[in-house]
Amino acid sequence: MDPQQQRPGAPHHRPQPPAPGGGGDSSAVLFVLFGFLAILALTMLPSTSLSILHQVPEGHVGVYWRGGALLKTITDPGFHLKLPLVTQFEPVQVTLQTDQVRDIPCGTKGGVMINFEKIEVVNRLRKEFVYETLLNYGVQYDNTWIYDKIHHEINQFCSSHSLQEVYIDVFDQIDEKMKEALQGDCTRYAPGIEIINVRVTKPAIPESIRRNFEQMEEERTKVLIAIERQRVVEKEAETKKKMAISEAEKNANVSKILMEQKLTEKDSSRRQAEIENQMYTAREKSLADADFYKVMREAEANKLKLTPQFLELKFIEAIADNTKIFFGDKVPNMVLDQRLLGNFLQVSKEVSKEVNSESGSGEDNPEVQFV
Repeated sequence: MDPQQQRPGAPHHRPQPPAPGGGGDSSAVLFVLFGFLAILALTMLPSTSLSILHQVPEGHVGVYWRGGALLKTITDPGFHLKLPLVTQFEPVQVTLQTDQVRDIPCGTKGGVMINFEKIEVVNRLRKEFVYETLLNYGVQYDNTWIYDKIHHEINQFCSSHSLQEVYIDVFDQIDEKMKEALQGDCTRYAPGIEIINVRVTKPAIPESIRRNFEQMEEERTKVLIAIERQRVVEKEAETKKKMAISEAEKNANVSKILMEQKLTEKDSSRRQAEIENQMYTAREKSLADADFYKVMREAEANKLKLTPQFLELKFIEAIADNTKIFFGDKVPNMVLDQRLLGNFLQVSKEVSKEVNSESGSGEDNPEVQFV
């Protein structure tokens, strides 16, 4: 008989639905929710030992320890996963970083205690040497090779120098000496550490000594001011001297130019006079040659005129001009004036000689007889 069927006259009962929120389904939802929250907590917890997901910031690399042993795994910046409670994580900076070493007391060679308030060391850990450096010196490697080393080197330096040298004379060399000392030991024992720069501040010295140094500096400043004034005076004197020399050279050059100009004018005048003299000489020579030629031509003409006929004509003309002539039977020859006769005889002799020398003949020329 079907259990759903009831006997006639029995009371009728409807089936009841299950109560809400009860049973196995609600337990499963709660378990899933709890598991999700647990995983989320393990993933996002800031604790490096319990978290699964972790982040390596930019400029760093991630290093890991498992059971206290350093792993060779080196991760780059970004999100990474690790085993919680088993693997420990630590970010290590591989970019430039500045370590500040403060309050470094030291004693000078003379026994004076001074204190360097701050020394800054700019350094960098090379990425390829991260594992080796952390394996040998741990995450706080800079305590060994920067902080402690700075204290040691500063004390070594102060113990070998006097207060005057440390505070004034060689203070500008401390930076370079510290850098060389740090880099030398790091290159030898920890090659992954690179020292970029070292900045040393002025040390603090006792107040009484500081006042003495300030007074010395004031006196040195006064001396430097006096020296600079002397240099200025010397420069001014040198400038005036150079200006005077320049002015004298300028005047000398002007005088030289004027003298050369006068000499050029004199030379031009001399050349002009020489040319005029040459022209005058040539002109006078031409005139003299012309006169000489004229005289020579006249002489040649006169020589051609001196013929016997010409002389006889001249003789007749001379007799005709003479007023003292006597005629008669008792006078066979012509009697002339004594003065006229002498002149005529002299001229006749000269003409006869010239004619005889030119003709070269021995013939006797006709003679004129006078009484």
